[in-house]
Amino acid sequence: MAARESRTFGVARGCVLTASDYSPNFYRDYAGRYAQVTGEFLQSVYIKSSHPRLKHDWDLWDRLMELAPGRRGLDAGCGAGARDVFHAYSGGYDVTGIDAIEENIQAAQELHPEISDRVFVADLANELPFSDASFDFVACNAVIQHIDPAIVHSVVLPELVRVLRPGGVLELMFKCGEGIITVFDRDYGIDRTFRLYQETELLERLAGLGLALIEAASPEELGGVLYFTDPKPVDHCVFFARKAIPSP
Repeated sequence: MAARESRTFGVARGCVLTASDYSPNFYRDYAGRYAQVTGEFLQSVYIKSSHPRLKHDWDLWDRLMELAPGRRGLDAGCGAGARDVFHAYSGGYDVTGIDAIEENIQAAQELHPEISDRVFVADLANELPFSDASFDFVACNAVIQHIDPAIVHSVVLPELVRVLRPGGVLELMFKCGEGIITVFDRDYGIDRTFRLYQETELLERLAGLGLALIEAASPEELGGVLYFTDPKPVDHCVFFARKAIPSP
């Protein structure tokens, strides 16, 4: 695993580290614009990536569907408009979306009435309102960057694993590096601030919870630890991990 390969993409280029607010107010104020940005794929086509097959968000979705043992999933932090929930629903998947920001869910229900009963407000910093082993796959993309690391390790990751069935797959995407980063986002015309995470620490925590990194079986497959840079530009890491099946 090339744990520090993300360094080649220049996380801190043009950025200033800060300890300012990095989550709720932005989404409350920009829910409509965020839904537009995601819906038009403005920040979903990658500038650089560590794999030739990793070019945009749907490449990750396609790989997740190849790996998942079933069609029931959770988008944990679906964002304004719940684009991925609607995409999954349109493809015949049974997917639920949750988000901590009420305005994000309202935007989803207004844009896609078809999924109104599939998206609702729930905070990943708390216990999830689902039974154990409820989902074949869980996607948590660009969400933990808004949550304090202590909560991510003590609540978020254990809860995502709890609701995942044995053999199920977690897709985890996050902004990678150390500390906090502030970068100008031209699609909103403002500075935005994010928590950065180290992939090795997250993988160690998930291993302790019974998940194993899914490696690529061939050079053509997406697997292992993957990196890409988005148009802001900020470096990201993403990987897939499978929950162990208990021995009989």
